[in-house]
Amino acid sequence: MNLQIRQREPELMDQPGLSDSEHGNALMGLRRVNWFSRSSSIFWKPLLKLAQTSNQRPLRILDIASGGGDVSIELAMRAQQAGLDVEITGCDISEYAVRHATELAQRRHLENVHFFQNDIFQEPAEQKYDLVMCSLFLHHLDEPQAVQLMKWMSESTRHLMLINDLRRTRLGYWLAWGGCRLLTRSLIVHTDGPISVAAAFSVEEAEQLAQQAGLTDIHISRQWPQRFLLEWSRV
Repeated sequence: MNLQIRQREPELMDQPGLSDSEHGNALMGLRRVNWFSRSSSIFWKPLLKLAQTSNQRPLRILDIASGGGDVSIELAMRAQQAGLDVEITGCDISEYAVRHATELAQRRHLENVHFFQNDIFQEPAEQKYDLVMCSLFLHHLDEPQAVQLMKWMSESTRHLMLINDLRRTRLGYWLAWGGCRLLTRSLIVHTDGPISVAAAFSVEEAEQLAQQAGLTDIHISRQWPQRFLLEWSRV
């Protein structure tokens, strides 16, 4: 596998005709992958810092392409344990994913987490949020879409924008290949995991996209396992 350049292939998760059973199994598998790779922890430190320095209560957070909702829900639970007043809204293009995430939040008795169906490229949110974030969504996009996403996220946040995504590395590819097989039986996740890494941006490419979006003073940190976190704050 040549990982010098991006290689985008259609992912099974994005294909029409996916049954609810297949979709649900894939979302549960991705939940395990997110737990293992500590996706919520990647966001927690900057979220906590913002909560400690902002007077806004509740702290309003938008999670774009929230999928099965596990990252939003984990952050809400951590905020609850820390005594932070937050309100998290997740949006996703998939009706099934929104329903799945809503049911999961209800089972956890979380009244401050809500999900709705939305295609942000067709209907950008009109509201402002204190923090706008997305996790493992950027690699699904082509370059113009990625720039458009960053522009929209920066315009929609009062304070902070966070993007967590995969790094396109050989180690990341083989971690995805092996990890997805160890953590879930979903054939969709087995297939899509390595495809996602091959389609991911390098840290340098993500920085260039942010520059094209007009964002200055960004900070990109490498995260375990073979991820990056892009941070931008409104001055």
